[in-house]
Amino acid sequence: MDATLIVMAAGMGSRFGGLKQMEPIGPGGEAILDFSVLDAKKAGFNKVVFVIKEAIAEDFINLVGKRIEKKIAVEYVYQETNKLPEGYTCPAERTKPWGTGHAILMCKDVVNTPFAVINADDFYGPGGFEKIFNGLKNGNWCMAGYLLKNTVTENGYVSRGVCSARDGKLVSIEETPKIWGDCRSENADGSFNQLSPDTVVSMNLWGFTPDAFDYLDREFKKFLDEKINTPGAEFYLPFMVDTVIASGEKSVDVYVAEDKWYGVTYKEDKQTVVDAVKALVDKGLYPEL
Repeated sequence: MDATLIVMAAGMGSRFGGLKQMEPIGPGGEAILDFSVLDAKKAGFNKVVFVIKEAIAEDFINLVGKRIEKKIAVEYVYQETNKLPEGYTCPAERTKPWGTGHAILMCKDVVNTPFAVINADDFYGPGGFEKIFNGLKNGNWCMAGYLLKNTVTENGYVSRGVCSARDGKLVSIEETPKIWGDCRSENADGSFNQLSPDTVVSMNLWGFTPDAFDYLDREFKKFLDEKINTPGAEFYLPFMVDTVIASGEKSVDVYVAEDKWYGVTYKEDKQTVVDAVKALVDKGLYPEL
């Protein structure tokens, strides 16, 4: 089965303070996404599409893309604020990207196979990619969730989509913007809710069939009709997923990956990721490097 990996790499790392998509963390200067591509390729994916900003294209291709092009077929698409459906015009004051749903929609002309979606700056481990590829072989939409305790950092808070599932199917995702290292979520009023460390959360590792682009196009137009003039509004991928689940148009299989997630949300996280990746390389998990 042909399958594509879409890597969302257009966002700037505001809390980290730079382009963490290209930050070297591997023993040979590899970025996190190098390891995601290797894990996806081992799982069966045979093409990668990077969603980037045109402004960083030269740096991204030189620092990352050319290295990955030696291992797998690669294409690039640009996510820009002015790339809107026919009939819509981007407000002149808009500077913020339109969100993850818009990022994936940018790929509709270059992806015609089942595909997975990931963030460029998350280290997912091999298990999630294997589960998604096998789910896509069944022709279903799917997601790989991670245990909350495997996705937090001791250096600050993280934002996670808390998943509700029934009989292996996704029911809903609740965006929870402030979760601390002890798995407590902080509310707007400063109070806390204790979440179970085994809560399943979304890390934006999804699997879709190509019809997802039709639903994204439809829902993005609805979003623009309502919020095109709201400067900070973003069209997130889970918005579309929640809508089609609620309408009964599609269902999403939920798989739980046991891997520990690593990410560089804060500068202080980097050494932890470097050490963890080095340990995996030393174990021989990435002989391709």
